[in-house]
Amino acid sequence: MSHFPLIPAFIFTLFICTFSMIQGQQPYIGLGTTACYKKGNSNSIRGYTCNGANQSCQAYLTFRSQPLYNSVSKISALLSSDPPQLAEINSVSLNDTFETNKLVIVPIKCSCASEYYQANTSYVVQNADTHFLIASNTFEGLSTCQALQNENHNPWNMFQGRELVVPLRCACPTRNQTEKGVKYLLSYLVKEGDSVSFISEKFDVKTKTTLEANNLSMTNDIIHPFTTLLVPLHDKPSISQTVSSAPPPSFPSSSTTDKSSKKKWVYAVVAVGVIVLILVICAIIFYTHHRKMKNKKDHVTVSESFEAIEKSQGRRKKEEESKKLSEIISGIAQSFKVYDFEELKHATDNFNPSYCIEGSVFRGVINGDLAAIKKVEGNVSKEIELLNKVNHANVIRLSGVSFSEGHWYHVYEYAANGALSEWIYFNNNIDGKFLSWTKRIQIAFDVATGLDYLHSFTSPPHIHKDLKSSNILLDHDLRAKVANLRLAKSVEVQEGEQLPLTRHIVGTRGYMAPEYLENGLVSTKLDVYAFGVLLLELLTGKEVAAILTEDNKNLSHVLCDMVGEKNDQEKVKEFMDPSLKGNYPLELAMFVVRMIDNCIEKDPENRPNMYEIVLSLSRTLNSSLSWEMSVNIS
Repeated sequence: MSHFPLIPAFIFTLFICTFSMIQGQQPYIGLGTTACYKKGNSNSIRGYTCNGANQSCQAYLTFRSQPLYNSVSKISALLSSDPPQLAEINSVSLNDTFETNKLVIVPIKCSCASEYYQANTSYVVQNADTHFLIASNTFEGLSTCQALQNENHNPWNMFQGRELVVPLRCACPTRNQTEKGVKYLLSYLVKEGDSVSFISEKFDVKTKTTLEANNLSMTNDIIHPFTTLLVPLHDKPSISQTVSSAPPPSFPSSSTTDKSSKKKWVYAVVAVGVIVLILVICAIIFYTHHRKMKNKKDHVTVSESFEAIEKSQGRRKKEEESKKLSEIISGIAQSFKVYDFEELKHATDNFNPSYCIEGSVFRGVINGDLAAIKKVEGNVSKEIELLNKVNHANVIRLSGVSFSEGHWYHVYEYAANGALSEWIYFNNNIDGKFLSWTKRIQIAFDVATGLDYLHSFTSPPHIHKDLKSSNILLDHDLRAKVANLRLAKSVEVQEGEQLPLTRHIVGTRGYMAPEYLENGLVSTKLDVYAFGVLLLELLTGKEVAAILTEDNKNLSHVLCDMVGEKNDQEKVKEFMDPSLKGNYPLELAMFVVRMIDNCIEKDPENRPNMYEIVLSLSRTLNSSLSWEMSVNIS
């Protein structure tokens, strides 16, 4: 026992060593970009704090080019960067356009504003924009919801045409960093599959230096897409560092082994020390427990023994389930809460039938908030992996999972107005549910935006494969969310490659594209076809199964019969949902009919992509809102 007082001293030494390893420039933001409702700045959510040697400095951002912002001039304007400087550092001309998803280096002037470093730019609000969409989609994570809300007066007044100040995340080196030769800090946009070591190697920086700059450690180095990681640079970044390359192999190469050998010895010594400490503590606990059990042995009754055995078996079963759950989601999901099954039973009154929404989906109350709890059969790892990547207002959010007695339970955000199918079918609409023309276009725009996110902003791209009205959920504001990603499939085809094929045809009759049914061809154009069918249902108020007939299964021919080859106005009026009672702008209705016709083209090459559909529907929605306003005024 005389040696035990040494343990606290060892713990103190270990704490000091660990703390010195993780000390750094700025705390990494983690999943702060997704938490728009959170206030405060515990994780540098609103910006990096002004702790540098200078109040302003030259800094750099990265930005991945996208269709609307894919040229030197457009990216410079969006991020308020000097066009000649941007062109020079990326080795392009002022008139050049970047390929989609090209990593672009953006030079900016970073300054301390109040307590945070930032580079301010401006953005004009478009229809249906939210703080989240602006921060995470348009600016790809270079700003946050909280930063936008903090920087703009009356932030919730988000009307089309409003000009917002957008603070971009940047920082200046600390005095400690400048003494070590760091001249610049680069705000790197993390993408799916990135790791701290991979990013560090990309910019010729030691992993330890990058970890310290972000208050991370070797044991806490998880980073997430749509967040920024500060990369300390000794020299200006170059175009050669933006070239895509495969992530480093899991085993060390000969060149990296020598560099990291000293570091490994340090961690090995610490690890041995921790193991010794754990063994000593376990020995103390075992000895104490053994003495107590020996003293109480004569007083334990038979019934108490059985009770102890039952409790032990229950704990063992629960531990086995927890272990299985951890094994399945380990390395897949970092952002989900793992719920104890008892929590879900309590939330649903032991899965009371009166709480059932539909099938195996139950309404529950968790921490005062409504949630949808779904019992799921089969392998869920792919769906969890995808939902862990997804972070979009128009895709249903999975907040947690649970596992009990061989069954999975998913906890989703609650969509108060249920499935779209409950609102649009005229013959079944007996609950007084009604969607105006503008609401229908808003829902179509939301769905298109969600699909475009899956196609263009997940890596690799994903297709839904089972888009239909029952898989579109509506929140309390009747804003749409794409749900049920069980059949979603990743698909990434390089230029010149053949589209992938499948013999396992799954989906819903009427929504499946002809090339998929006939030849098993898989591409994002499957979702475009299904979206066209969904638009058709939105306009007619009829299920696609009722529109199709056994004699005529070609949907393009059916549509042509319904509206005529030239979209005759009178035929279009007959085509429209009777519940609208003529309260819609006919010219816009005819435009949407043409859009449907393009979406359900037999040849997938002739169909538009989801981004083009988003742009068309954005204009249609703006025009519909103007029409609605004029009707209300008159």
